[in-house]
Amino acid sequence: MSAPNTDPRIIHARAIRIHHLRIPLLISLITLYSKASLHPYSLRIFNTIRDRNVVSWTALISAFSNTPFAFHHFISMLRESTLPNSRTFSNLFSTCASVSSLPFALQLHSLAIKLSCDSHPFTASALVSCYCKSRFVEDARKVFDRMCERDEVCYSSIINGLAQNGKPVQALCYFGEMKRGGLESRIQSVSGALKAVSELAMLEQCRIIHGHALVTGLNLDVVVGTALIDAYGKCGLVVGARGLFDELERELSIFGWNAMMAGYAQQGDKDLVLELFGLMEGQGFKPDDYSFLAVLTALYNSGLAEESRNWITRMRVEYQVEPGLEHYTCLIGALGRSGWLEEAERVALTMPFEPDAAVWRVLLSTSAYHGDADMAWRMGQKLLELDPNDDSAYVISANAFAGVERWDEVKDVRKMMKEINVKKEGGRSWIEVQGEVHEFLAADKRHERKDAIYAKLAELMEKIEKLGYEPVLDEMLHDVDKKEKKEALMAHGEKLALAFGVLCGAAPPGKAFRIVKNLRICRDCHEAFKYFSIVVEREIIVRDVNRYHKFSNGSCSCGDFW
Repeated sequence: MSAPNTDPRIIHARAIRIHHLRIPLLISLITLYSKASLHPYSLRIFNTIRDRNVVSWTALISAFSNTPFAFHHFISMLRESTLPNSRTFSNLFSTCASVSSLPFALQLHSLAIKLSCDSHPFTASALVSCYCKSRFVEDARKVFDRMCERDEVCYSSIINGLAQNGKPVQALCYFGEMKRGGLESRIQSVSGALKAVSELAMLEQCRIIHGHALVTGLNLDVVVGTALIDAYGKCGLVVGARGLFDELERELSIFGWNAMMAGYAQQGDKDLVLELFGLMEGQGFKPDDYSFLAVLTALYNSGLAEESRNWITRMRVEYQVEPGLEHYTCLIGALGRSGWLEEAERVALTMPFEPDAAVWRVLLSTSAYHGDADMAWRMGQKLLELDPNDDSAYVISANAFAGVERWDEVKDVRKMMKEINVKKEGGRSWIEVQGEVHEFLAADKRHERKDAIYAKLAELMEKIEKLGYEPVLDEMLHDVDKKEKKEALMAHGEKLALAFGVLCGAAPPGKAFRIVKNLRICRDCHEAFKYFSIVVEREIIVRDVNRYHKFSNGSCSCGDFW
């Protein structure tokens, strides 16, 4: 009808001149004016329509989507006894998600059910997205499962929603279901699946989805490309991420640059993060808060306190970007790691944010690392004020007391845990073998090859003991028999995962073993994995809740601080 950038007022004027103001054209003009951000004109055009129906009302609601005015026009439509259709509901649910109006969404859902529109793909896809953005994930799944017909848009909604709400396994299951159903992949479904992969650090799955993107041509899209960079980075393969980054550099937005910097930051590679930061500025991009978070994360992982403080100052003064809570957490961690515990606590108490659990936890960990048991206990109490059932507050405090041989306090902490029934969170470790993920708990006996796994682990333990490994015993079990402690340590999930990986040849010659853990790797496993890297003659990469650990030739990339 017109060139993409034609002013809708010109089209409108031409239509008036030739007396061509029919209802289809008026509806089109409503849409064109809204796309040009000329919303008053959209409303003026709508008011000229005498015989309004659901199509014209939906065009008006769509013109004001993502604003509360959409709800106002919807109520007006109902007052004129016009009932909504699936496209009306789709626009309204999208608006509910955008303006965070869950109560209105619930009422709309009820009306959609009454009008038998709730299972229509347009309505259901928007409703799934709305519930996911409101963190009502199970409700989103119920809506999806009730749908009679599901297209690629519906699958994109549920895959993205689950991936963004910490349900990566479920997201990947729906992605697989979509492909088995013969539906085409979309940019949104592939990027959602890659986000799920990055949460699980599943390198083989990342490669599989990358191959799928290559076949479908979606790898050339900047959104998918950015998701691939992020996924490879979070899977620990920064070389692969950098290769993609270099291919797409000219097309990437700041999100792609931030993803690449974040990948290096997780590895503690401050030099490459700072190099990219400079290149990004040279390309004309203005750093945002995520750019600075990548820099500060790298500095924290490198233990550079003074540099971290300088970058916080530069954010405010040179770039006019106000540091957020996560930026201050990195600074506090870097100060604490450097042994400046009082300064770290002072920053936590004087920063323009109320300290959250992450702040107190980093202060707790750093004070325990430096042997300040009293400060560790104080920080643990601060953490417990926010969450009385946080097991890390008890465990790290007890280990701090044990480190200075204050055994009575260790017993007191254990007694407190028992009295309020706090249990240490169970550790889980994953290893991926030929695209399949195998999970191991401590002392796990569920695997069908458990006998062979334990035999291989015993063999590995015997070899590292000959090299000089000595167990780092858990001081929380101070009064437990030493032999029992050693047996418990041997059966930790990450050790079982490695034994299984060695047993099945999960890492070909020249490749690294890759393990993911849901908690912080314990001191004993950290020590043992240094020796394991010598015995298996292979790099071992462990991603725990804090960072990546690369074990190679008897040492770890974290410098024994995590």
